[in-house]
Amino acid sequence: MSFLRRRSAATPTGPDFDVLAMDPGDWPGDLGAGLLPGTDGSCQGIYLRYDLFGGRGPAMLIGNLPEGSPARELEEGQVPFEVAQLLAALGNDEPAEVVDVEQIPVMLGDGPLIVRRIKISESRVACAQFDRSDGVQVTIATWDRPISEDLYQLLKPLPADMFQAE
Repeated sequence: MSFLRRRSAATPTGPDFDVLAMDPGDWPGDLGAGLLPGTDGSCQGIYLRYDLFGGRGPAMLIGNLPEGSPARELEEGQVPFEVAQLLAALGNDEPAEVVDVEQIPVMLGDGPLIVRRIKISESRVACAQFDRSDGVQVTIATWDRPISEDLYQLLKPLPADMFQAE
């Protein structure tokens, strides 16, 4: 899968991995991006926030967390980082937890992708997660919208210069 390649370390101001997400040009609303810095200045993850609600909150978050990212270390029942960020951005302070995880195969190009569908106690949140061949974990969290298999086909690496310091 060519879109799962690791970039060279020649660009230290951004992540050393491709950020897999929906192209902002394909999204009719607003887009915001957040970088999770490590204590050593490395990039411990990138998440993209897609807003369809006219400034009233995000409709979807897509996170890309490399191996070793502290945001991947979860307690039993704790929601993924992206779900917590989505709920916080929406002002939803009700406690939420993972109630079930189901693994399903999805065809992506010529090969299968094992997707974890994560059921959250807040029923308006849909969450899906998969691991890329380079060790980056991709998590999709949506508010009040199901995640269809078609969404995985829309994911692609975004240009590295989107995440470079100016």
